[in-house]
Amino acid sequence: MLLIIDDDIAVQTSLSLLFRKEGFAVRIADGPFETFEILGEETPELILLDMNFSVDTSGDDGLRLLRRIRERLPDVPVILITGWGSIDLAVEGMKAGAQDFITKPWQNEYLVQSVRTALNLAKPDLVSPDRQRLDEQFSFDNIVGEDATLLNVLKTIGRVAPTDAPVLITGESGTGKELIAEAIHQNSRRKRQPFVKVNLGGISSTLFESELFGHVRGAFTDARTDRIGRFELANKGSIFLDEIGDLDPASQVKLLRVLQDRTFEPLGSSKSRTVDVRVICATNRNLDEMVAKGLFREDLLYRINLITVRLPALRERPNDIPRLATYFVNNLKTLYGRPGLHIGKEAMNWLSTLALPGNIRQLKNVVERTVLLAHSDKLTVADFEQNLSQAQTKTVPTVLPQTGTMTLEEMEYQMIQQAMVFHNNRVTRVARALGITRFALYRRLEKFGIPYTTEE
Repeated sequence: MLLIIDDDIAVQTSLSLLFRKEGFAVRIADGPFETFEILGEETPELILLDMNFSVDTSGDDGLRLLRRIRERLPDVPVILITGWGSIDLAVEGMKAGAQDFITKPWQNEYLVQSVRTALNLAKPDLVSPDRQRLDEQFSFDNIVGEDATLLNVLKTIGRVAPTDAPVLITGESGTGKELIAEAIHQNSRRKRQPFVKVNLGGISSTLFESELFGHVRGAFTDARTDRIGRFELANKGSIFLDEIGDLDPASQVKLLRVLQDRTFEPLGSSKSRTVDVRVICATNRNLDEMVAKGLFREDLLYRINLITVRLPALRERPNDIPRLATYFVNNLKTLYGRPGLHIGKEAMNWLSTLALPGNIRQLKNVVERTVLLAHSDKLTVADFEQNLSQAQTKTVPTVLPQTGTMTLEEMEYQMIQQAMVFHNNRVTRVARALGITRFALYRRLEKFGIPYTTEE
């Protein structure tokens, strides 16, 4: 049973007809008194709560009722229905325990989708975090590892993939966030539809609208033809927004609108278009800290992180290092026509002790470089050490400065300067080595006054 709480009879009728048509049993309440009368009789599967169900339009009544419902029914999902003007209040509602918030006027399809997603996520978890059982139920072909922390991640994405819940993937650079995003798409009902990847860190603020929403001919000087944006390309499928923490405030507002009501306008057009996409985001930054500093919109954060998946660093699952190294070597056997290629036992044990701050990406790079330069098919500790030392001794100081002798900003300046020298001012390689995007590096280079060229 769905419980709809709203004092507007037109809204009551509209929502009741919509969900009865979708096969749900529905009950209506127009305020706290009727709500708790119904809750005394039966427990709903989900509650749709309007933030303004009284003459007072502040939304405070709705927030108070939400808190009372959460105290009584902590496990029943609540979806808020609110006007754009009360988005800040809806964010307060999310903090108070609401599952999601829908803005008026709503789209019926999206509202039903949100309700079904919330109900699916509320079901008890029956999946055991065992790699064999997970592989029997889901498609995780390109994800290597059996560590418990990784299995918990796979269990989570296996459970949320069939829904349309927005997912935020966090973790250090090189931990495999893009692979996880692809796995979510491949295990969803949208798997036969497009999966569009967008690196937001690589898109300047001036090109943001054109890249994501498209443009019409004549929208700006070089717009000689119409262009379809990434959101429209991803229609009916999934869109992966990588490096979302690098998005500037103005672009955050533009992105929020399309996530909010699933509509957008191509640059230079006055006609709105509707899009149906599943949104998956990723970042290696701490968005909660950015919200606290005013660098990231809180309402955008709540819109993208209904489910948050944190990927462990490779040092947190060292037992998976041999599995990953073997996986990379097996792929290289075919690529380079060396069927006898393998890693010696001592070398494998030694690899497991490495810190690998670049995580899986660094491990893959080390293995590939070693395979290319090794004379024997058996890779030894000496083979790996030779390649690691060439990369590390020139970029990482052997001794950190004592506390108080250097600020964090000064250390950042020195590290960037060393990396620029080592990589011959090749910005793309420097950014990759430091684990940041090119545009993030450009900002730091300009900040510190370090000369650079955009030619690679």
